[in-house]
Amino acid sequence: MNQNMHIAAQPVKLRHKKNSYYTRMKKISHCKLLDIRNLTESTYVLRIEKNDFEFRAGQYLVLNIPGENNAREYSIYSPENVPYIDLLIKEVTEGDVSVKLKSLKPGTKLEISGPFGFFILRDNRNSENNHFTFVATGTGISPFRSMILSNPDLKYNLIHGVKFNHEAYESGDYPAERYTVCTSQEEGIGYSGRVTQYLEEKGIRKDSVYYICGNSGMVNEVTGYLEKNGILPENIRTEIFF
Repeated sequence: MNQNMHIAAQPVKLRHKKNSYYTRMKKISHCKLLDIRNLTESTYVLRIEKNDFEFRAGQYLVLNIPGENNAREYSIYSPENVPYIDLLIKEVTEGDVSVKLKSLKPGTKLEISGPFGFFILRDNRNSENNHFTFVATGTGISPFRSMILSNPDLKYNLIHGVKFNHEAYESGDYPAERYTVCTSQEEGIGYSGRVTQYLEEKGIRKDSVYYICGNSGMVNEVTGYLEKNGILPENIRTEIFF
């Protein structure tokens, strides 16, 4: 996954592989699994000890089950100022790690390293004239939830694309006037259609800074649309999940 300022509407490389030097250069620390909270049949929140792990909202960590060489990258779902770390995970039935993690018992020891990534808010995030538009699909909402809950005075709008209504993960965490869910495969509880359709129909704020996170198709499509409509590249930041 690659998180940075987007330059031109072109495919964005995935950020660093789990076994890269970039990943291994960070010290591995140990923590315990505290709880698993199921949001849907296939999506859950893994809560682990924070200990002395510090991060900026929008960053990610690398998680591994001790004794296994099967680490995975997860953006942090929880805010900066709580004594635990939450990770929003989509269970992939043909995958190995997401299934194993869901079956773990509280108290299980895990390995984490990080934090990694530069998909964070700029230092002038709370300026009176600063507005952010967050565009996410699926579990790509993770860094935005962390940013929003870490900065209660943030001026933002969050657009979340999902397939089905029940995938509007913990939407009650956001004021209704700031959160829009776009549902693509059933009649929506918010907007029926994809996030790109929503933007084209509702229009965009020219004075906003855009952060986009989710699948590569959506990220590149939204980025291209924004640039075509006058949003400068330095006001578009992207992170690709898959």
